[in-house]
Amino acid sequence: MSFAARNALRLTRAAAPAFPRNAARCFSATRVQRVNDTNMKKNVVREKEIPVTVYAAGQGTGDKHTVNVSEAAARIPHETPVPAPDSDAVQPLTRKTFEQLPQTMRNMSVYGKTIILTGAARGLGNYMARACAEAGAKNIILFDANQELGDQAAAELHDKTGLPVSFFKVDVRDGAAINAAVDEVVEHYGAPDVLVNSAGIADSNIKAETYDPAMFRRLIDINLTGSFLMSQAVGRAMMAAGKPGSIILVASMSGSIVNFPQEQSCYNASKAGVIQLGKSLAAEWAKYDIRVNCISPGYMDTALNRVPALDAQKKIWKSLTPQNRLGNVDELNGLCIFLASDSSKFMTGSNCIIDGGYTCY
Repeated sequence: MSFAARNALRLTRAAAPAFPRNAARCFSATRVQRVNDTNMKKNVVREKEIPVTVYAAGQGTGDKHTVNVSEAAARIPHETPVPAPDSDAVQPLTRKTFEQLPQTMRNMSVYGKTIILTGAARGLGNYMARACAEAGAKNIILFDANQELGDQAAAELHDKTGLPVSFFKVDVRDGAAINAAVDEVVEHYGAPDVLVNSAGIADSNIKAETYDPAMFRRLIDINLTGSFLMSQAVGRAMMAAGKPGSIILVASMSGSIVNFPQEQSCYNASKAGVIQLGKSLAAEWAKYDIRVNCISPGYMDTALNRVPALDAQKKIWKSLTPQNRLGNVDELNGLCIFLASDSSKFMTGSNCIIDGGYTCY
């Protein structure tokens, strides 16, 4: 595609979306259950990938939707392959290794910190949990509404690292369940040092004029209200302990731009709300030495995006991305660790877009 044609295509869309995540667990569970170092289950639960384009909680919901694209756009080649994750292995940072690091590298770690991650049973949230282990976290606590996947994720991470890993069955829409879980974390580990709020869902390829208001309320409840309730509970615990902390909200580049070719105005609005929430909390809580920043991913190569129904759209997404690829599932890890670490102590209220250059145009 010529540069002029590519630019014309860009101008028709105003920017891009998200499916940046499959870290979304939005079942109706309200009970909190604590599981420490659970044994690996013999039958591993695996996601079934199905050709749908409207997603919620890692499964297709609603009718199948399609999008009309030009023949030329549909033929855009996949020129740049997505790199594979470095390794499935997880090697925790030991005290001996930490003490041998120069000060700059020590500051770049999360050594000794207690970290809560939501939506961490799989997907991007799970990869960030692994990164926290490798960067020296002392305690890792996973919040998710999927009991089976949460048990499995906690057991796998513990088996690979030997670190204390706990799982709490929590729906981020349920303030009472969140408060109970955070209270139990404080009781067992002390106030958390870091919150990574990765839980969320994506509704896409739905016209605004036909979008069900009930779906919109659910989307807002999980993506925006869930971010607030988690931040509120963890922020209170940090304040009560009188300790500094870092809160990381996973938003999306779709909170700053408009998507092409798919229609997802409601999703974009929910993520714009997360970004503004992060900025506002950062201003209000700076006096408590609590930092709040957002990570806004672009198009990521998650399981939710590896479905045949999205093949034509993915060609367009890649063609509109300077790096000409989707992000790998572990490519948020470094930014997550930086924002959680002491290296970013003077950074708050920022929205960090990590999108392969998509929003440059």
